[in-house]
Amino acid sequence: MSAPRQVVVLGASGFLGSAVVRALAADPGVRVRAVSRRPVVVPESFAGRVEVCTADLTERGALARAVAGADAVLPFMARIRGASGWRLSEDDTEAERVNVGLLGDLVALLAERAPVAEDPPAIVFPGSNTQVGRVTAELIDGSEPDRPTGVYDRQKHAAETALKRAAAAGLARAVSLRLPPVYGPGSPTAEDRGVVSTMIRRALAGQPLTMWHDGTVRRDLLYVEDAARAFTTALAHADALSGRHYLVGTGQARPLGEVFEAVARAVSRYTGTPAVPVLSVEPPPHADPTDFRSLAVDPSAFSATTGWRALAVRNGALDEALDRTVAAVAAAQEAGATSRL
Repeated sequence: MSAPRQVVVLGASGFLGSAVVRALAADPGVRVRAVSRRPVVVPESFAGRVEVCTADLTERGALARAVAGADAVLPFMARIRGASGWRLSEDDTEAERVNVGLLGDLVALLAERAPVAEDPPAIVFPGSNTQVGRVTAELIDGSEPDRPTGVYDRQKHAAETALKRAAAAGLARAVSLRLPPVYGPGSPTAEDRGVVSTMIRRALAGQPLTMWHDGTVRRDLLYVEDAARAFTTALAHADALSGRHYLVGTGQARPLGEVFEAVARAVSRYTGTPAVPVLSVEPPPHADPTDFRSLAVDPSAFSATTGWRALAVRNGALDEALDRTVAAVAAAQEAGATSRL
């Protein structure tokens, strides 16, 4: 099955959205419409294949204009953190509007065009592996009952459920890819706020890397290029995947203590200075039980259907990926400092 002709990426200036735009633009058979409130940086080699649109999708009519004529939509717009810079609060109406309301609006638009649509559009939604909630097993494969606890996870789950219903009604070929933490170099305007890049920024500043545990808590970390390729792969298999969610990851959970030590060494290689220490500290009051839970994902269901697999998992690949990420984070900081002069 060939990829859709016109693909619309919503939230295209973000860390993952911008990576997916680049991956899609590399296919000459795809026309990409990159939609975002902030400017989207497109490599010159892809300029003729990417239509850049600046829009606030919460404004009346903006979403309809953004997805007009789309064969596929990838909705990466999201509000992840609250006003305090930490997790979302229950009363964050803006987050509810962005994370849930816009997906509801998208489903309504699809329902309006359904009577005249020859083929329903494909939608690949970025879910989170933490939507499953508090599970006792360390390895999950997507078959577990969902009991999301945090505000963000509940909002993701609500949006995903709406898309599954749209698929069941024949309004879209909709699939959700539930992701673990994603890391890697971003575009010049897309700063990654994930745990790996956060620790890189601390190490570049000479600060110790702190953990709220003894370092044995394990996480599956997915390189951004592998994540972007998962979305383009899902588009090419939308018929087979529609109506379900799939876990995407490496299948290998790494102890965070080892990851943070690897981050410290990567920054040391870049700066030529001694590696900063990695320390265990007392958790803050706002820590959640999920922060201390090990979690690995089994992507075999997605891999069996599509042939996708994570490539950045071979021996030595973590150090290579961290070196690229450190260089990108450092370059972004230098560029930001220069622009403020």
